[in-house]
Amino acid sequence: MAAGPVHSNRREPIPIDARAADHLRYIRETMQRAGEFTAVPGWGGVAMGFTALAAALIAARQTSPRAWLAIWLIEALVAFAIAAPAAAYKAHRANTPLLSGPGRKFLLSFAPPLLAGGLLTFVLFRAGAFAALPGLWLLLYGTAVVAGGAFSVRIVPVMGACLMVLGAAALFAPAHWGDIFMAIGFGTVQIGFGGWIARHHGG
Repeated sequence: MAAGPVHSNRREPIPIDARAADHLRYIRETMQRAGEFTAVPGWGGVAMGFTALAAALIAARQTSPRAWLAIWLIEALVAFAIAAPAAAYKAHRANTPLLSGPGRKFLLSFAPPLLAGGLLTFVLFRAGAFAALPGLWLLLYGTAVVAGGAFSVRIVPVMGACLMVLGAAALFAPAHWGDIFMAIGFGTVQIGFGGWIARHHGG
């Protein structure tokens, strides 16, 4: 009696190129998810923008360079007091570590330009070169945002690039335009992008 066809229970091997494509897709999606972290909360950015607009109005009325500088240094402290707890709250709400992973990379990239800006502010203050400060601040803050934005959502480095353009323009503009540039950069740009981040990236 002739035997019927033998059916094998073995599965056909998966081509190695298919497995490699799956691995690459997983790695790409994991990296994309990891990059979608913003250490700059949207609503915090909006609040910082409004305080910057107020600071620009007050600073423009000052009659001495020292008083003008004092207003903007106070504004920097106010902005930090808004940004730090707001970022911590947003990270906690999203169950995302602020000081590890993308958050740590963001901060390590964001901080050096700000430290350089602080040092250069002291040097220019001693030299009496107050007119260069608005352009310097906008340029270096924009650089910090672009650098940190490499580990954040795509809109963040775009905001940084806008600030850098404003800073570069302010360096070559008449000195009395400085507060206008900072109102636009630290105020309007921060409010606009902050609102966009808040609506599209969880606050």
